[in-house]
Amino acid sequence: MDWTRICALQDIPVLGSRRVQRPQGLDVAVFRNAADEVFALLDRCPHKGGPLSQGIVFGTSVACPLHNWTIRLTDGCARAPDEGCTPAFQVKVEAGDVFLCRTELDTLALDLPAPVAGPRLSMANA
Repeated sequence: MDWTRICALQDIPVLGSRRVQRPQGLDVAVFRNAADEVFALLDRCPHKGGPLSQGIVFGTSVACPLHNWTIRLTDGCARAPDEGCTPAFQVKVEAGDVFLCRTELDTLALDLPAPVAGPRLSMANA
């Protein structure tokens, strides 16, 4: 597997995240929990597209900052009663460095639309 170094583990705040910009597609959020486990999800809640990177990390979950949905960091799926998933990316930590799979960064979830923040006006109505 082709791995790409993202950052040092210490560059991700405990109970926080770091965003990884890709040449195409939405950013990837890389999370670190209190046990120094690292997870990576598309930075988009399956509910309304909220930025998961701005959510609160607890255990192996993150709370979406928009509507408080709980998303599992292990697979990107919402906890019941909520439904839906956001893509998860393979991640590894080696010698204090965090790596993501290059193939997934280049190909996974490129077709998902960016969330729309706030009301959007049509140019036809302007």
